[in-house]
Amino acid sequence: MRKALFATIIGTAIVFFLATLAVPSEIEIGKAVPDFSLKGIDGKTYQLSQFKGKVVVLEWTNPNCPFVQRVYGGIIPGIQKKFADKVVWLTINSTNPGHADFESAEDLKKTYENWHAAFAAMLLDPDGKVGKMFDAKTTPHIFIVDKEGKLAYAGGLDDDPRGRKQDRINYVDGALMSLLDGKGIVAATTQPYGCSIKY
Repeated sequence: MRKALFATIIGTAIVFFLATLAVPSEIEIGKAVPDFSLKGIDGKTYQLSQFKGKVVVLEWTNPNCPFVQRVYGGIIPGIQKKFADKVVWLTINSTNPGHADFESAEDLKKTYENWHAAFAAMLLDPDGKVGKMFDAKTTPHIFIVDKEGKLAYAGGLDDDPRGRKQDRINYVDGALMSLLDGKGIVAATTQPYGCSIKY
């Protein structure tokens, strides 16, 4: 009974969030991404512009989301490690401090260390300002900024919302490979999926 209910909830969530393709009206593919700064769980302040000249991945996350838990079971840490010396991976948590899913910087650090995360930094966006600027919808939801500071990719991690495909297409891996090889990204926008961001 519980499995059936969970499957129904997940199915409904997938349908809802697949219908919300987030290509922001203010931040568009091929256009410069506005600068922003956020404090990391390490206490340091990070500014997007400090990474100009490098490819930057912005990944929205929430450790209490079952989709995030699944992809951190190996997929995302694997990509982070694969490109660790080639791109700057910034994981962003835009959870409202008043929401039940909110976690302290210390708890987030412990959780993602246990998941073997290999991001450059996890940034905190408690007022949701940066998330809303990007029109980030789901966790995970991923944006890639190229070396010139322009948005190169916006969308989902892959084409496997339910995590059941053996031959899933990893959009983020493909986009990063293309960018680093100096090629155009075939699918610059894809459908994001996951839990709603708890703004």
